[in-house]
Amino acid sequence: MEMGAGAYNHRTAEDVFRDFKGRRAAMIKALTTDVAEFNQQCDPEKENLCLYGLPNEQWEVNLPAEEVPPELPEPALGINFARDGMQEKDWLSLVAVHSDAWLLSVAFYFGARFGFDRNDRKHLFSMINELPTIYEVVSGIAKKQVKDKSSATNHSSNKSKQNSKVRGSESQAKYSKVTQPPKDEEEGLEEEDEEEHGETLCGACSETYAADEFWICCDICEKWFHGKCVKITPARAEHIKQYKCPSCSNKRARP
Repeated sequence: MEMGAGAYNHRTAEDVFRDFKGRRAAMIKALTTDVAEFNQQCDPEKENLCLYGLPNEQWEVNLPAEEVPPELPEPALGINFARDGMQEKDWLSLVAVHSDAWLLSVAFYFGARFGFDRNDRKHLFSMINELPTIYEVVSGIAKKQVKDKSSATNHSSNKSKQNSKVRGSESQAKYSKVTQPPKDEEEGLEEEDEEEHGETLCGACSETYAADEFWICCDICEKWFHGKCVKITPARAEHIKQYKCPSCSNKRARP
């Protein structure tokens, strides 16, 4: 069985990711566009069969490797035995889930084999995680996610135009304050605001952003600060044309 052994020279996270994408594309092809042929090859009368994705985007249904231990992690055995005992959609989804697990195991096998450190592994997973899983593609979830993301992006773009650098309803001021939305919209807006700015840290106290707090942005360093940390009130902020945080003010004051 040809598994692309001559191509196992993945020295970087990008190399492994290219291998991952090739195998992933092959398995998606087997479970979608080539599903009739895949179904035919998974004869329950045959021995334990596996679905393999190759780096060149070709797939094959074959017996598991004979060598012990195998050169690569092995995919799920016996996918053919479940073919006639399940609805086709459920069977394909099951194969897809096992295929996702196999792809990850192969990718991180290469990572271990070539001594990837923590940053390499994190970078590899980050690239992999940007792609929909095989299960998401086969089940149709990926299309729904793309549609939802597109809708959310349009909403976010419109919101950004109205609220560029300001967290609040005042687009002309460089500060943030709590608005009072209608009760039936309040919860949704608070969750959206928390999600958008939840990772922002105050430049003075390093605490995270909260929707019920007043914040102000420095026009020099563009860091955000709690109003209470820099002793700026919402009323005072309305009269500030260009706000400079204490750190930037001190830098400008130095000879």
